[in-house]
Amino acid sequence: MENAKAKETILVVDDEPIVRRLLHQKLAIEGYACLEAGCADEALEVLKRNADIALIVSDMKMPGKTGMELLAEVRVLYPDTAMIIATAVTETATAIECMKQGAYDYLTKPFKLDEVLFSIWRALDKRRLQLENREYRQNLETKVEYQAQKIRSSFFNAITSLAYALDAKDGYTAGHSERVSEIAVGIGIELDLPQVEMERLRLAGKVHDIGNIGIDGTILHKPGALDPEERAEMERHPALGERILQPVVEDEAVLAMVRNHHERWDGQGYPDMLAGEGIPLGARILALADTFDAMTSARPYRTAMTVDFATNEIERCAGTQFDPAVVNAFKNARRVITEAVKLTE
Repeated sequence: MENAKAKETILVVDDEPIVRRLLHQKLAIEGYACLEAGCADEALEVLKRNADIALIVSDMKMPGKTGMELLAEVRVLYPDTAMIIATAVTETATAIECMKQGAYDYLTKPFKLDEVLFSIWRALDKRRLQLENREYRQNLETKVEYQAQKIRSSFFNAITSLAYALDAKDGYTAGHSERVSEIAVGIGIELDLPQVEMERLRLAGKVHDIGNIGIDGTILHKPGALDPEERAEMERHPALGERILQPVVEDEAVLAMVRNHHERWDGQGYPDMLAGEGIPLGARILALADTFDAMTSARPYRTAMTVDFATNEIERCAGTQFDPAVVNAFKNARRVITEAVKLTE
């Protein structure tokens, strides 16, 4: 009992000075810090200056605001402060209503000081348990979220590693995802995107082709043009990639970049046939980065194109396949991009 009340501050609110003085003296003897107020408005001023008040013992009937009205304001402004209402015997029904509104207890006047002390101890103990439970829940939620983040991060790292492993397995696409990520970031820098968008681009670039896991390998590695049925199968990979990532990637913007990185500015892309600015900016950037790296890398059906040739083709397709603003940013950042991905002109 002594530890529960140590250093706690109690505010006594009563328009009768003698009542305040008696309670103050008794509480001080018992080891509590005690403050006084003669009315509700004065009590609110005291609360403003003393944020650590644990409990208020307030009379019901006072000049100005009643104890009930004070309770209502305390519940809103100082929800962690407990409150006990003191009433005349005839006001018991009102006191019970106060408890329904959030008071911890009520006392009837004239009261015995020992009964007051017991009520105060009980209210403070209940308040302490509520605060401890809230802190426990908050800490538990923080720990659960931290563990969930670790699990998501672990899965995402595993998926990224798998994407790189798929690249490495195919000599023609080795390093593709990493290069696309670097190219996209280079364009993002030129567009002066905020850091959070840059990180999204970097992540989406690394896993943009993860959906290829679900595509028949004979189609992925076919040394020639795809027939319509094979092309339809190949065009499943962006949406499939989004589904693979959804359980571990909470950022909808990253998922949208993966899903829509084969959309075209003119609306002729896939899987959603989005057009213009209806395509997420990150996906527009990835579309160009993906195409540039594919053009400048060797494929089973052709040799690698030169950087100049690929750049000219991208310029030619500005306004049809690619966002013109993204094309301009790519051109301005080309030197940085080509150095970052170790391409030679």
